[in-house]
Amino acid sequence: MKKIAVLSLAQARILDRRDSLRKFRTAFHFPRHGRTSALYFCGNSLGLLPKQAAMLLKEETDQWKKFGVEGHFRGKRPWMTYHRQFTASLAQITGALPSEVVAMNQLTVNLHLMLTSFYRPTSQRYRIIAEAGAFSSDRYAIESQIRLHGLSLSDTLVEISPRTGEHALRTEDILSTIRQHGATVALVLFSGVQYYSGQYFDIASITKAAHDVGAFAGFDLAHAIGNVPLELHDHGVDFAVWCSYKYLNGGPGAIAGAFIHEQHHQKNLPRLAGWWGHEEKNRFAMRPGFTPMAGAEGWQLSNFPVMSGTALLASLAIFRKAGMKAIRQKSIRLTGYCEAILTSLDPQQQHFLIITPSDRGAQLSLLMKHDGRAIFDWLTHKGVIADWREPDVIRIAPAPLYNSFEDVVRFGDLMQGALKAVAKRKKRHA
Repeated sequence: MKKIAVLSLAQARILDRRDSLRKFRTAFHFPRHGRTSALYFCGNSLGLLPKQAAMLLKEETDQWKKFGVEGHFRGKRPWMTYHRQFTASLAQITGALPSEVVAMNQLTVNLHLMLTSFYRPTSQRYRIIAEAGAFSSDRYAIESQIRLHGLSLSDTLVEISPRTGEHALRTEDILSTIRQHGATVALVLFSGVQYYSGQYFDIASITKAAHDVGAFAGFDLAHAIGNVPLELHDHGVDFAVWCSYKYLNGGPGAIAGAFIHEQHHQKNLPRLAGWWGHEEKNRFAMRPGFTPMAGAEGWQLSNFPVMSGTALLASLAIFRKAGMKAIRQKSIRLTGYCEAILTSLDPQQQHFLIITPSDRGAQLSLLMKHDGRAIFDWLTHKGVIADWREPDVIRIAPAPLYNSFEDVVRFGDLMQGALKAVAKRKKRHA
């Protein structure tokens, strides 16, 4: 193994000084490892805590203390319309109109709500096309929706896998599969960024291909929102759902969100109804008969969970200041820098293979060829917070808002140390 020489710590510090986003690093709390901060590369699972979140949460508890139930209508951010505190930022981040987005529920709840509206199979048009290896909750949601309609899973669900020996899907294979099944396709449902490999899918092309055969196109943006640029409105995406605790730094179990394209707002789509989606002016009349609010807000079920959503406000304020363009530019540089360091450690790919393609989010997935868990545990012991995915992948996510180029170099040094330490241990016990 070669030492890291191509990209030195001194060079990393120069890049950090030139980084237009460097000031945002201090806006977050880092977990501690002994007397220093841990190297945090797990933003694809849970983003860091924004320092302003505690202040905002205290404001809401103070409002509760001061006003009691009247806090729904009084104070700085009345709870009655609290979900609208998120609208402008979510629209900007997703490339949507304000009327097309709403903060509500949890991701899988929102996915079921969208499937209720957009998966309406007929005897001729009933198939769902999705990526093989989608996140488990998506697969479970799809399976259950298919069974609710009394259909056969094997005949209804078409899953697309990478070609033999490859780890990412080719866009051409996705599009050709959609065309192949043509008029039998009811829905194409993909992630925006694949959780396991980190692949960034071509949302525009997939949406167009779905529409060309008369199907709806929906996306799970759990690993895409706050990570990659999105243009949901202009690309004609029918619906999308997301969580907010990964790159959006909303905190564990944070409020999720949904997008419904404006072309569907006036349609009489079937939906599961709840009183918070009922027209606002008559909501408290408590009359029978559901009349949905205009836009995405009409898909709401329940009133907004204020305390669990407040941290997201702190993070969205940072996103507004930073801008997705700058975030994406740094993400490309940061993951490229990390890839170069890791490649220099193992140029012959004897120990690991980076399976994340060049079209990616802020993530690199390392397929470990041997001793993967031992290497991951060594890194953890040394203060690296990353992510292990069975059976043999280490995921690292250099998040542009708070990770630095120096973080990446330090990770490379520790990765080199892990490879040597585990190999030495194996030799000693051989």
